[in-house]
Amino acid sequence: MFPQRTALQASQRFAAQLRSPAIRTPFQRRFASTESSAFHGAEDNAFNRERQAVKDHAAATSDLWRKLSIYVTIPALLIAGANAYVLWNEHWGHWEHMEPLEERPEYPYQNIRTKNFYWGDGDKTVFWNDKVNYHKKSE
Repeated sequence: MFPQRTALQASQRFAAQLRSPAIRTPFQRRFASTESSAFHGAEDNAFNRERQAVKDHAAATSDLWRKLSIYVTIPALLIAGANAYVLWNEHWGHWEHMEPLEERPEYPYQNIRTKNFYWGDGDKTVFWNDKVNYHKKSE
C-alpha cells in the first residue's frame, strides 16, 4: 500500500505542476483555437457571444480603417500635393506677365480705410503682403 500512496501523491504533484501557469501557458498558446465561437458549457451564453461579436466587429473595422488610411489616404494626399504644386507654379507664371503693382488700377472697393490700423503705418492689414498687395494712398 505504501508504493501506491507514493505513486498517487507523485501523480497529484505532477498534475498540480501541469496546472501551474508557467507550464500551462505555452501549451495553451500553442493549442489555443483561433475560432471566435469557442464557448462551451457555462461560458456559452448570450452575454459572452455578444461580447465576442463586438470584439470581432471592432477587429474587422479597425482593419478596414487601417487599409483605408494606407491605401487610399496616402495616395490621395500625394496626388493632391502634386496638383497643388502644379497650380502654384502656374499661378506665379501668370503673375510674371502682369504689369507691376504700381501701374495696376485701384478700384474704389479695394483697400477701404475708415480709420488707421493700430500697427505699422496704419495703412496695412495684418495679412499684408508687399509682393501682391499695393495701396495707392490718396494724395
